[in-house]
Amino acid sequence: MTLRVALKAIARNKMRSGLTMLGIIIGVGAVITMIAIGSGAKARVQEQIASLGSNVLIIRSGSATSGGVRMGSGSIPTLTVEDAEAIGQEISVVKYAAPRLNGVAQVVFQNQNWSTFTRATTPEALLIRNWPVVQGRTMIRADVLGAKKVCLLGRTVADHLFGDMNPVGQVVRINQFPFQVIGVLGQKGQTTWGHDQDDIVYVPLTTGQRLLFGAQFPGMVNSIRVQATEAKVLKRAEEEIRRLLRQRHGIRPKQEDDFSIRNLTERLSTAEESARVMSILLGAMASISLLVGGIGIMNIMLVSVTERTREIGIGIRTAVGARGRDILWQFLMEALVLSSIGGMLGVLVGILASRLISQYFNWPMLLSLSTLLFAFLFAAGVGIFFGFYPACKAAQLDPIEALRYE
Repeated sequence: MTLRVALKAIARNKMRSGLTMLGIIIGVGAVITMIAIGSGAKARVQEQIASLGSNVLIIRSGSATSGGVRMGSGSIPTLTVEDAEAIGQEISVVKYAAPRLNGVAQVVFQNQNWSTFTRATTPEALLIRNWPVVQGRTMIRADVLGAKKVCLLGRTVADHLFGDMNPVGQVVRINQFPFQVIGVLGQKGQTTWGHDQDDIVYVPLTTGQRLLFGAQFPGMVNSIRVQATEAKVLKRAEEEIRRLLRQRHGIRPKQEDDFSIRNLTERLSTAEESARVMSILLGAMASISLLVGGIGIMNIMLVSVTERTREIGIGIRTAVGARGRDILWQFLMEALVLSSIGGMLGVLVGILASRLISQYFNWPMLLSLSTLLFAFLFAAGVGIFFGFYPACKAAQLDPIEALRYE
């Protein structure tokens, strides 16, 4: 009964009711869109953490000084394969240690060619990054020990060189040397800074040292990627690695390290926390428009109280025995209906806006049922909160006051 009366009251003033709901619609749509943007950013960072591996440390070679100008880390090789082996064998909290040599090489297959990032490393590198092979086989220890001329292709390289053809078993030329393709890596996608992780070729470390990158500094590597056994021992692993490398490199107590250690997981976790905070802030900012919509509901309900004073005071409602509690519920129901309809329409607007932004701006959007339910319930709560004062005013109206409108 109360719901039917509320719907009739709203239907009598369609334009006014529509404008009142517009604030709620915009507010709910904005809240859903902003939360979807923030959640999408957080999800992308989490994907990056997963793609780069968990509990990861990266050790890079030291920097060189030329003409008084100090170069960046990695400008001079100071790390060796033996350093990586010592880290893996002597430090108990290290699960894997993979030495790496990096460079850019031209990869050619028949009349197709592609310039790509090429990495010479060991099988542990793929285990650290949790990078599966979707076609063919992965790199094994025998490939490294035998310095075999085999390679793994990233998805981007495989697509550019082979198209729909199966690359496994084919022979490509990397810097004029023939390599047999033994497998194709699963797709990783782009990093948050726009780097295509799939634009890469992996070759055995020993093969890369002999044929591609290691002629100038035999036995040296650009970096070592390390995976700790668990997240809580990362700091300990970092300290023990630093102590071990300083000892192996003969660095005295007051001398600077000739290498650098980056806690990749810690940095990405910081980025994830930043994305989470951004999501909360965006949602809070969008909620302001919901509050504005609630104020609109309160204003309209106050106007409605004034317009319907005669009905409330001594008219039909009083004649049939309506009490203050009945009138309170009637006005609260009208506010709730306005906010609920506006909330449902706002949910639809938020879903549509999220999809459009995702499609046209290539931004990851993450919508969950809990987000949609939260936005709708928040809108209904706003309607009840801002409708309570007008409802109380209507319920407490003195019938004598209404006589002035006779």
